[in-house]
Amino acid sequence: MRQVVLPGTDMRVSRFAFGTAGLFNAGGAKHRADVLAAAWDHGFTHFDTAPYYGFGIAERDLAPLLARHPDATVATKVGIYAPGGEAQSAGAVVLRKAAGKLLKALSRPEIDWSVARARRSLEASLARLGRERIDLYLLHEADAALIDTEEWLRFFESARDRVARFGVAVDATRLPPFAAGHPLAPVVQTLDTLTGREADRLVAHGRPLQITYGYVSAAARQGPVDVPAVLAAALRRNPAGCVIVSTRKPARMRQYAEIAIADALAVRGPAAGAEAVSGATT
Repeated sequence: MRQVVLPGTDMRVSRFAFGTAGLFNAGGAKHRADVLAAAWDHGFTHFDTAPYYGFGIAERDLAPLLARHPDATVATKVGIYAPGGEAQSAGAVVLRKAAGKLLKALSRPEIDWSVARARRSLEASLARLGRERIDLYLLHEADAALIDTEEWLRFFESARDRVARFGVAVDATRLPPFAAGHPLAPVVQTLDTLTGREADRLVAHGRPLQITYGYVSAAARQGPVDVPAVLAAALRRNPAGCVIVSTRKPARMRQYAEIAIADALAVRGPAAGAEAVSGATT
């Protein structure tokens, strides 16, 4: 899979990133490990996670893969936390999610924009990921009014030894305050769709798309989805950045790799396509 340097950074990422928001629902620990291994084997080198995903288990699932492949990059987040904490067992998570269908408070995320909580969360994420440094640390669905403080800027500066890059991960409703070049948002990861083109708010301010997501799920809400066509269009829409995708099926990774190879052929010609094929088969 072709890699790119994320616009505005020195961070090299695969054109598709693997998102772990739904990884816990893929099955048992072995199956989840197989999904992640298949992603790496088919050219995914960037992985997106958060303390809230799987209530801490998604970060823990990534640790063995990151240990085997130190060149992999990982983004995790701060601001939204798991109800009951991120150290729960898989069984406890299943019970809490099931009970949460009856009593929403049991599975409702905890939102905390205090820097004191952020400091603790950073250390805990590093421990779960088995890393000494996080490649990209994102404010998770941040409300600009709550984090637009000197304290957050000082936290960013104080964590430079443990965090390579900072940014925000926001949906379309929270994007506008960050689109023009907010000091806490040198990297913007945002929802974007082929029909809504939500990330055009960035383009309007002269900012290239960096990391985007949401294309397939948005198309699925309209009816049957031609996944290869949607993802090929997503790569064209975000031509220099990274598109987050996900699946519960290891076999699906080959399809993603083929879409990325076709994108490389279209952008850089046959030589780049051959290079991508070689990388995908080694």
